[in-house]
Amino acid sequence: MAVELRKGQKISLEKKSSAGEILINLNWNRKTKGFLFKKSKPIDLDLSCLYELKNGRKGCVQAIGRKFGSLTDIPYISLDGDDRSGDSEKGETLRINGLKISEIRRVLVYTMIYDGIVNWKEADGIVTVKCPDGENIIVRLDDYSTNNTICAIALFENNGSDLLSVEKIVKFFENSKSMDDAFHWGLVWTHGKK
Repeated sequence: MAVELRKGQKISLEKKSSAGEILINLNWNRKTKGFLFKKSKPIDLDLSCLYELKNGRKGCVQAIGRKFGSLTDIPYISLDGDDRSGDSEKGETLRINGLKISEIRRVLVYTMIYDGIVNWKEADGIVTVKCPDGENIIVRLDDYSTNNTICAIALFENNGSDLLSVEKIVKFFENSKSMDDAFHWGLVWTHGKK
């Protein structure tokens, strides 16, 4: 069973999610199209997030700069790894420590096309949010009318207790700073490499 969110729709995660990890998985199309036997370069999507804790601490978890986070220490969010080609059937996964939800104010999950042509339709990205003992939540990257390389996918917010809500955003940005500005995060951005 799964619930597919519409753009702007917000739902609360199951209370039981505080008993384990919340998994946020990004998967995308591994096929490459070509012309006259020339294949296009595979699209490299990177799953990342901005976080804000209740104590005011802010930052990001991402492959760029090797900021993979931690489940047991601040920010209580970790990125499993970096699938550079989309060859892994598991895609990329962020994990949120369900026992530390009370410490988290908000998390903005996003992806960027790190390498390859900007073609969101061909990438056909899908995010699956998995909570312990709850229904999976599906967020499709189903808006294709852009050449921007960054997509804010979903916003997780703490409603003041140990319960997170998730809202489908799917909004595209030219760069990390413009996304940051739109959501009023206030981080300082510099260029980085993997």
